[in-house]
Amino acid sequence: MRRLLKKGWDMTVRHKYVLVLLFLYRLLWGFFLYRFVDSVVTPILARYPEEHPHSDAAHLFLVEAQFRLLKTDLANEVLWLLGGLLLLRMVLTPLLNAGVYYSFHHAVEGEGTRVLFGMRKAWKPVTLLYWLENGLILLPAVWLLPLAKDRFFSEPSLTAWLQGLLPYAAAWLALGFMLHLLFQFMQFGAVSREGIFKGLGLALRRALPLIGITFIMLGIGLAVSATAWAVSLLWSGFLAVALHQAFHFVRSLLTLWTTASQYQVWRKTEA
Repeated sequence: MRRLLKKGWDMTVRHKYVLVLLFLYRLLWGFFLYRFVDSVVTPILARYPEEHPHSDAAHLFLVEAQFRLLKTDLANEVLWLLGGLLLLRMVLTPLLNAGVYYSFHHAVEGEGTRVLFGMRKAWKPVTLLYWLENGLILLPAVWLLPLAKDRFFSEPSLTAWLQGLLPYAAAWLALGFMLHLLFQFMQFGAVSREGIFKGLGLALRRALPLIGITFIMLGIGLAVSATAWAVSLLWSGFLAVALHQAFHFVRSLLTLWTTASQYQVWRKTEA
């Protein structure tokens, strides 16, 4: 494990310019998503009667909000904008993945980093696999969402409703985790021209080191997140803002390191 993590770290350092690109991608995505949510939520909350003398003011606010959602085009506009943002992310993310995976493969061969060339060369299979992966992950929602709705009206309390859905949510999360690892190895196989089915077979044969590497990096990420959260509680102002932006960079670093280490597991099996 340590050797694979070390090789993954060395590959991450070689791709420092990709790290900057991933950081900017996360930063811009977070900024535009924040501005989108702020443009929708702030005008609604501005009308909330915090200290209104009338006891029914809050109820009237909820009635007005329900009317705006059900009787106007507000919800349609929000959903269309949100769908557009998600579609843009569904296009850009596999494009970046294709470049990074292709560069990983050729960096091992001593050809340097080739991210932009990899985007042009391998975007089609990586995008197809990425969309198929997300489609399979979202497929259980067709059954789980109606189940959650029915139980919401039948359970006596919100706590009981959440407790009843917890096993289903955990199973869904585990399914998504396993599908992500399988499809990532299939994308490695597609980029290297070894074939997606060979990548799938390698993922199954090396499941233990693959899962082990992933959980180690996940633990490091959780520790860093907990540290950043604790520091943000103690300090405020400009320092907290700077720390928050630095945390985006650290997250990008850990993401690239995780992917590079997982690629080393694939490369070891391929050898």
